Parts: sequence; C-alpha cells; structure tokens
Amino acid sequence: MQDLSKRKASKNRTIELSDDEKSLYSSRLLYLNKPVSVSDITDRTINQDIFSAARFLPQQFVNLLFVDPPYNMSKTFNGNTFNKMSMDQYTQWLESWLTLLIPALKPIASLYICGDWRSSAAIFEVMSKYFIIRNRITWEREKGRGSKTNWKNASEDIWFCTVSNKYTFNAENVKLKRLVKAPYKDGSGQPKDWHYDGKNKYRLTYPSNIWTDITVPFWSMPENTHHPTQKPEKLLAKIILASSNPGDIILDPFLGSGTTSVVAKKLGRRYVGIEIDNTYCCLAEKRLAAADRDRSIQGYSDGVFWERNSLNHL
Repeated sequence: MQDLSKRKASKNRTIELSDDEKSLYSSRLLYLNKPVSVSDITDRTINQDIFSAARFLPQQFVNLLFVDPPYNMSKTFNGNTFNKMSMDQYTQWLESWLTLLIPALKPIASLYICGDWRSSAAIFEVMSKYFIIRNRITWEREKGRGSKTNWKNASEDIWFCTVSNKYTFNAENVKLKRLVKAPYKDGSGQPKDWHYDGKNKYRLTYPSNIWTDITVPFWSMPENTHHPTQKPEKLLAKIILASSNPGDIILDPFLGSGTTSVVAKKLGRRYVGIEIDNTYCCLAEKRLAAADRDRSIQGYSDGVFWERNSLNHL
C-alpha cells in the first residue's frame, strides 16, 4: 500500500488506497471454502489463490475467460515474487491451474491468455491440448527498455481460443477508426471507404490480430495503479466486446488490480475476479465503485476504437 502522505504531482491520477479504504474494500471480498452458486460469486472479487478457489466454482457458467498469468520471468508483485522456471516447469504450471478452470467453462466459451515471446511456446502447447486455437494477437506495448545488445522488447501476445466451434465473435463491435493518409475517391468523386467529419478524414477498419492503438497505463491516466503488469482498459474492451454479449459472465483468475472486472461492468457484462493479493483486490473494488460514476474507456467512444493519439483526449 502506498504512503498517501507523500504529495503527488498535480496531474498524477494513479489510484491509491488509504487505510480506511483498504478496511472498507476488504470487507467486500469473498473467500471460498465450499461449493458456491453462480449468484454467490457474480460481480464479486475473490481474495484467494486460484488453486484453492477453482475447486469450489460452479460448472459451465463462464462465457469468456481472460487470463493474464505471471509470464515466465522473475517478477515481484507487491512483495510476492514469481520465479522464472524451466520451460517444462512453466508448461506444467500453466496446465496445473488451467485444467481446474475447464469445468467452469460453457461449451460456447472463448478464452484469451496473455504471454510474451518467452512464454508463448508453453501457452501454445497447453492451449492446443485442451482448446481450439483461433489466433494469436500481438499488441504493441510501446513502453519498454532499450538495449544496445538486443532488440527492444515492445510487444506481447494474446492467444485466442474457444471450447468448441460454436462461439461468440462480434467483429462489428470492435472496428478501429483510423486517420486516412491517402483518401482515395471513386469514379464519381465520392470518398471511397472513408468519411470527413469537418476536420479530419477517417476510415473504419475491421479488427486484425496486430494491435498498435493500445496505450499502457501511466501516471496521468485515471485507470493507472501501482500494479507492475496492469493491462489497459482499452485492450480488455476489445476482447470483451468481441467475445461476449451483454449479461455474459467473464472470469479472470489472475485479476490483479481489476481491469477485467471494471471493463466488464462498464460494458454491461457480469464478472468474477480471483486475486491472491489483498491490496490488489481492494484496488479492484475501488475501481469498480468508481465505474458506477464513470463508464468511459480511454480510446473507445462513439461505439468505435480510435487509433492512438487521433483524438485530443487520448
């Protein structure tokens, strides 16, 4: 937990917790010690490790599973360290918790699991064993440390899978609005697949598996927390809008500071989040409370996703 007595810069909007807030939000968290119904856990945060919580989850209640597990590197999360493993060990670790979640998935469910270039081979091996792999999304993580001995690592992967051949995919809901650099016209002189809003020329494009419009949360963004691997709300919005419908249930078993649950709430879906760290659970609850007042998602407006930095408020 951060020391709130330290003054932040005027434009620093990072979400923090006071002692009173942590006490309040902790009281809202669940801990499972027996089988539960879907209504018991819907729109709730479970403060527990995935291995102990998963065995009490209901069967076939999840429409969309989003997983952002620790990548196979040594990383500290609020004092808890995940240590790098051999590739075989990491593959076995992925499989050990993933198989516990399979009974919770509906036959029409979709799954998205995040990784980097180190962990993607293990993810592919495990996911292809149990699911149908549909695609691999690569998104530009524009932050990253430069190197004089290697290429700067500025991308991450998200594997898109389904339980069966029957699944939800709403391509019309995730179009990207791009600035047009070469505005072609048809034979009659009319715009060809673009429009003019009085200031700029735009084209709506169907989603691809290369995402270059994502901004990683940083200190001046209202969604930012101190979680070291926080995913952007815009990224989750793409996945949730594409692979679920209003009222569907979305499960995130490595919830972190709550992005999946928050975006699900903003977009009219139901959610269940599992997170082992109490502070991150409380941050998730604080963000969920704020979502009652503000349902906006940076980079998503007017029913479309805007190219990064193509609007003044992005």
